[in-house]
Parts: sequence; C-alpha cells; structure tokens
Amino acid sequence: MTRRAPLPGAAELFRPTSAVPRRPGGAAPTPGADGSAGDQPHALPDAPRRGSGRQKHDAKITVYVSDDELVALEQARLALRAEHGLAVDRGRIVREAVAVLLADLDQHGADSVLVRRLRAESNA
Repeated sequence: MTRRAPLPGAAELFRPTSAVPRRPGGAAPTPGADGSAGDQPHALPDAPRRGSGRQKHDAKITVYVSDDELVALEQARLALRAEHGLAVDRGRIVREAVAVLLADLDQHGADSVLVRRLRAESNA
C-alpha cells in the first residue's frame, strides 16, 4: 500500500478547456442570432456534424469489438500517424467515425450507409 497521494495525469493537466458556460448535463447553450446565448434546445446545427475531439467527456459507453476490429482500429491509428502526421487515439477515431455516420444518416436517411449496412446485415 502506497502513501503517495493520487495526482492527475498529464492529459488531465494539459487538456484544452472551454470558456463557454455549460448547461447541466454538459451541453453548451446554443447562441442566438444576435450572438447572445439563446435557448434553442431542438434547433439543428447549420454546421456539419463533427466528432467532439479532445475534451473531457461526461458520458461514457462501452463497446465490445472483435480482435480483428481492434487490430484494424489500431492499424488505422498507426496509419493516421505515419502517413498523415495525425497523432490521435482510438477514441477520437471512433468519435469521428460515429459523427460521419450520423451526418450521413441525417443527410441521406434511408439511403445512408448506416441504414444500407444494417439492412444488409439483418437480411443475411
């Protein structure tokens, strides 16, 4: 048993922080047309959907993947670093992938990649 007090890691100490005030639950207020913080809870964003990037996340899910999927994800992470100079973690890749699929679903609906793949899987 150690007597050393637990200290935050470097990722926690040097993570970017936001000056935007947060609502309970972590959601940022939607700015109004005049630039003030409006309250439009059901307004769709005009900008394309993006992954949340490197920030503190308040919600967590657990996703189980096969060994092959995990190896492919790690190979993608290494390729992004080696070939494109992007040093990202697996979580960032997954958040970006989810954002891309959800944006495609928003834009194409029944013709989206996600719907087509899920339909093909359920018909197999």
